[in-house]
Amino acid sequence: MSSALGVWGDVTTHLVRLLLAFLFSLPIAWNRERETRSVGLRTFPIVALASCGFVMLGIEVLGERSVGQARILEGLITGIGFIGGGAILKAGTTTHGTATAASVLNTGVVGGAIGYGFYDIGLVLALANFLVLVALGRLKQDSPDKPAGTGG
Repeated sequence: MSSALGVWGDVTTHLVRLLLAFLFSLPIAWNRERETRSVGLRTFPIVALASCGFVMLGIEVLGERSVGQARILEGLITGIGFIGGGAILKAGTTTHGTATAASVLNTGVVGGAIGYGFYDIGLVLALANFLVLVALGRLKQDSPDKPAGTGG
C-alpha cells in the first residue's frame, strides 16, 4: 500500500536479504583487499548489496514470476560486467585483475541470488569464489614459472 510514508512491503525480509548479501561478500572482499587488488573491502559489499537491492526492487515492482525479471537480470549482468571490466589492467603483454573481475561478476550473482531468496545458491557461490581465490591462488603463486605475488 502506497502512502506518504512510501511502500514498506516486507521490511524484515528485505533487511535479512541485504544483510546476507553483505555478509556473503565479505570473505571475497577481504581476500582481494589483502592481496592489494584494484577493488576490495568497499567494492564487493556494494556490488552484492546493489545487486540484491536491484533484484528485490524488480520483484516488488514487476512481481516475482514476471517475464520482466529477465530484463532485470540482463541489466544486472551488463552493469556488473562493466564494473568488473574496470578491474582488468593490461600492461604490455601481461594482464592483471581477471580473477578480481570474475569475483566482481560472481559477487553480483551472489547478491542477485539472495535478492530472489535463493540463499543456498548465494552461499555456495560465495564460498566457492573465496575457496578458489585462496586455495588456487596459493597454487598459482607456487607455480615454478610464476613469481610469488603476481597474477589476478
